[in-house]
Amino acid sequence: MPDAFTTRVLNLATGSAERVADITGDCESFLREAAAGRDGLLNVFVPHATAGIAIIETGAGSDDDLLAALHSLLPADDRWQHRHGSPGHGRDHVLPAFVPPHATLPVVGGRLQLGTWQSVCLVDTNKDNVNRQVRLSFLG
Repeated sequence: MPDAFTTRVLNLATGSAERVADITGDCESFLREAAAGRDGLLNVFVPHATAGIAIIETGAGSDDDLLAALHSLLPADDRWQHRHGSPGHGRDHVLPAFVPPHATLPVVGGRLQLGTWQSVCLVDTNKDNVNRQVRLSFLG
């Protein structure tokens, strides 16, 4: 019988531009092995102070809309108390209050239960950190 708890770390190169990276395929691949047809929960966690996890539609402009909304809410200017890194980097440290660093999703029969247009995405506005980790954990 497979373990009740299984975890894996994804290493992602997000590059030097703000990005919404769709990791749904990585989550599904992990569940094929870890869930083995069982019901349970998938926890997706990014252990970084300047990134988050969003469940949104991608490919139809919503990912760009999210980045635009974050620019409006969290401008990259000199208003931030946290001032190391590139100009406006302090906003990156506020991002997880708006886009949390985690999501917990239902798994039924070993399959992720997302809506038709939903994707699991890493949201990364920190241009100074080009490599990210995402921890996937299945409990079932």
